Amino acid sequence: MGNLIRYFRNKFYVLRESRLWAALKNKYVLTAIIFFIWILIFDQNNLGERRKINHEYKELLEEKEYYLNKIEEDRNRIEELKTDNENLEKFAREQYLMKKENEDIFIIVDE
Repeated sequence: MGNLIRYFRNKFYVLRESRLWAALKNKYVLTAIIFFIWILIFDQNNLGERRKINHEYKELLEEKEYYLNKIEEDRNRIEELKTDNENLEKFAREQYLMKKENEDIFIIVDE
């Protein structure tokens, strides 16, 4: 146990004699270190909040891409329905269950 205490005491003396210790004793360096620790941990925009915001931003970009693709698909579908009467009739029959006279509708649900 005595050797361990002596070892750490020697390390402390070496640290106290080094340039790092002299720099840490400077009030400006110490103030800057405290400021950066405050910004990194305790500030409203700390590292954890930054990571969370970046994650949400990436998710929103992915959602935006998904919805832009859906909009493009719907535009193509609308254009197809406007130009082709057979597709319009098929769409009306499938989506709105419309029928011609003398026709019966059977709905088959896959389970």
